[in-house]
Amino acid sequence: MRLLVTVLTTVMIVGFIVLIGILVTRFPGGGGQGVSLPDQITLPDGSAPVAFTQTAKWYAVVTSADEILIFDLDGEMQQRIAVEVGQ
Repeated sequence: MRLLVTVLTTVMIVGFIVLIGILVTRFPGGGGQGVSLPDQITLPDGSAPVAFTQTAKWYAVVTSADEILIFDLDGEMQQRIAVEVGQ
């Protein structure tokens, strides 16, 4: 029983170290290349950000006004997509 507890503890410690290693290498700045964003984004009046996503060339903001706003990496709006949600 003592050997089983020792082996299981060792396996848990090694697994935890591997998990931390994977997390460190997968996040931007931890070996990968990050995407730089502008310090400030100007949204149209009356809209609040709900969700955000980014790629290497652009990023998108989903607003509370059911729109998707596409920006380039300089912070200039490139496209505005209206989303129609059926109820």
